[in-house]
Amino acid sequence: MKQSKLWEYIKAIGIALMLALIIRSFVVQAFKIPSGSMLQTLLIGDHILVNKFIYGTPIDIPFTNITIFRMPGFKKPQREDIIVFKYPEDPGRDFIKRVIAVEGDMIESKDKRVLVNGKPVSEPYAQHTDNSTRMGGMEPRDNFGPYLVPKNKVFVMGDNRDQSYDSRYWGYVDMKELRGKAFIIYWSWDGIKKMPRLGRIGKLVR
Repeated sequence: MKQSKLWEYIKAIGIALMLALIIRSFVVQAFKIPSGSMLQTLLIGDHILVNKFIYGTPIDIPFTNITIFRMPGFKKPQREDIIVFKYPEDPGRDFIKRVIAVEGDMIESKDKRVLVNGKPVSEPYAQHTDNSTRMGGMEPRDNFGPYLVPKNKVFVMGDNRDQSYDSRYWGYVDMKELRGKAFIIYWSWDGIKKMPRLGRIGKLVR
């Protein structure tokens, strides 16, 4: 009788672990925000869930960052989506940024003002902490472009514009490198005050 109950517990744990692995691999995945490049939308210490199947779930070789197949998605990234992707200069790291322009868009910046297809973009989420303006060229922070976004690529930027290393410096994100779309904060920890930010838990990522 005891052996039978033990076997039932083992099976239940095994099924739970299998379901957790399937959900993590194909449906949602958790990520932690390590830097301030997305302030004030996302704070350092925010823990978010990412929808993996919306753009097509990447299937990686187990315990690696090598994607061998991508399942069909429901849509392509749209402007203002906040996405997680493999950092192009180091695929072993994941970055999170906001999509500013998609394939076929012409993007440029004039004195910190972003224009897409010749029209200024309303960006209530963007913040600037440096009043100085950099002229462009080797320093594209405030002035760049115009650039035409290639097919199957997106141009991304951090909301904390003066403190973000993004497409302005290293180029486009390829669709095949997408991890998914951020959609909710499930936990947030203030590392300075050493306490949870309870008011952020359950907040949608927009």
